[in-house]
Amino acid sequence: MAENTFVNCTAGGPIRVHVEDGVITKVRPLVFDETDAPSWTIEVDGKKYTPPRKSCVATFTLTERARVYSKDRILYPMKRVDFDPKGAPGSTGPGGRNPQNRGKSPYVRISWEEAFDLVAGEMKRIRETYGPEAITSRASSHHNWGNLGYRTGAWARFFNLIGFTDILDNPDSWEGWHWGATHAYGFYWRLGNPEHYDMLEDTLRHTDLIIHWGNDADSTHGIYGGNESALWRYWLKEKGIRQIIIDPYFNYTGAAVGDKWISYRPGTTGALALGIAYVWLTEGTYDKDYVASKTVGFEEFKKYVLGEDDGVPKTPEWAAAETDVPARTIIALAREWASHRTCLAGGTKGGEGGHCRQAYATEHNRLMVLLQAMQGLGKPGVSIWGTANGPPYNHTLDFPGYASGINYNLMASKPITNPVKQRLYRLTVPEAILDPPVEWMGEGFCGASLEQQFTKFVYPLPGHSEVKMFYRYGGAFLSTMTETNRWVRMYQSPKLEFVVNQDCWFSTETRLADVILPACTNLERNDISEYASSGGYSLHASGSANHRVIIYQQKCIEPLGESKSDYDIFCGLAERLGVLDEYTEGNTMEDWIEKMFYKSDLPKYIDFEEFKTKGYFLVPQIPDYKPTPALRWFYEGRPCDTPDFSNPKRGTDKAHELGTYS
Repeated sequence: MAENTFVNCTAGGPIRVHVEDGVITKVRPLVFDETDAPSWTIEVDGKKYTPPRKSCVATFTLTERARVYSKDRILYPMKRVDFDPKGAPGSTGPGGRNPQNRGKSPYVRISWEEAFDLVAGEMKRIRETYGPEAITSRASSHHNWGNLGYRTGAWARFFNLIGFTDILDNPDSWEGWHWGATHAYGFYWRLGNPEHYDMLEDTLRHTDLIIHWGNDADSTHGIYGGNESALWRYWLKEKGIRQIIIDPYFNYTGAAVGDKWISYRPGTTGALALGIAYVWLTEGTYDKDYVASKTVGFEEFKKYVLGEDDGVPKTPEWAAAETDVPARTIIALAREWASHRTCLAGGTKGGEGGHCRQAYATEHNRLMVLLQAMQGLGKPGVSIWGTANGPPYNHTLDFPGYASGINYNLMASKPITNPVKQRLYRLTVPEAILDPPVEWMGEGFCGASLEQQFTKFVYPLPGHSEVKMFYRYGGAFLSTMTETNRWVRMYQSPKLEFVVNQDCWFSTETRLADVILPACTNLERNDISEYASSGGYSLHASGSANHRVIIYQQKCIEPLGESKSDYDIFCGLAERLGVLDEYTEGNTMEDWIEKMFYKSDLPKYIDFEEFKTKGYFLVPQIPDYKPTPALRWFYEGRPCDTPDFSNPKRGTDKAHELGTYS
């Protein structure tokens, strides 16, 4: 049997896929060869640290074969058996639409012609009857890997072209940092997370103690960085750097490298932080010069902790009653922290931690910033770092991440912008559909300015139609959100006249659609991407991997059944809506891939045909690399010298400042 291998990439890392007679037989991590650029080396105290010459992918990535051939794959277009598009909206019984049976009735296979005609026909009817704002669509937070197949690619271009009521994301990975930490020290352009540049070397060189507070980097894999950083924490342990785990649960990072585990009652982490601050204030074990020169509002904070304002001193004994952590443990922890150069792995990018996604997480994340500020945030060895981002990094080669805007707009001759101003908010979509009006504050990911958090929205906008059609694009909120029966009630409401679901697999939400469109996986189409690179509010996120790897994602097998790539599905709909030329600009997917290649800095390093044949390019290290540790510039009072290009004061006369500025 003939065997071929292909290079592709997943949310957990780049892989080499083995195929025999058109069938995937195995999936392996991508191994680099002697023609690829050398890896970086960090030398500290006479010991050299160098990463493995391969992609250290996430464990789940090695199950991609099972995922492709899952029994839950959707292989054909399907229509609900008791859905008749000729029926009046909300109609029931024979010849009706029967929305009440969504999630109950079975499906019947239909052709792509019928599926395209049906979906496009409903889009035309709803647009002509109510206006483009009567259509809404949403993807999940994450997607099959590949810049052009991602949700910011084909899907975003199509719906922005025809116009729709967009559903604003909530900052679900950053809630506490986004709404809390931003008001303590800025970094709104990173949704509250600090920069992480060169933190691996800085910590190896200067840190004595790491406190993993709600931080489980061995589980959350450094955003998309697979298991790349797992070795780093072993290096840190071998270096003699102690690691304390503060978590209600004994997590995987604790099992691997922890020296001490402190468990607290879930939801009381703010009280624990205040108890620590009380010890530092009463024993004078904080950096008084730093606090005086680098912070504002300290006296007000001090009064609150000491109980001078509310009559409740936040003593270790008070905190112990709140947290179930013994007072003696709180005192010992505070003293250990203050007497050593301590890195706080406070559940930031890489190891993010569930604590930032719970009720009142804003208080926890504000306090993480304030505690580390009391110890001199930015000084050598004293940082906020999740231990899963920040190796030596070549930021000079420009290649877009999947969230670097609407990716097709980077190459298109005519960028497309959604003409509809009405919005929904992801957390309140069921309430908005079933019982409008709905109001909320905050413009989704508020990364353009801090003021976006205070932008007021209302649905429906005056003079605008309510939503009548929902085009669900991959994933399932029913398995990831709270009180999900409200989503079922929404789907079964006659207020939604038509529901489409486009996905690779049957999920809880797929079965609530009137029409199902089968999409192929990223191993069944071509694409282009960079390992672990999201871009956008996580600038240089590929620094969660040991190597920058840019991938030509080679199609490994033909799409299963009659499934199609997302781009081809939207082309089919665009053709029937009369906007195919605007959507494609005459380009095939291969044309778009080549355009993105030439839009980046890759042509300075490799020919397109060579890149396409080899399947990847390993970005070389910067010659004579000089580290610029995160926030060292702030500690030393210098202009920002890290490659955090989103920093709004970078390059201005206030580049040495940090704060909640816009």
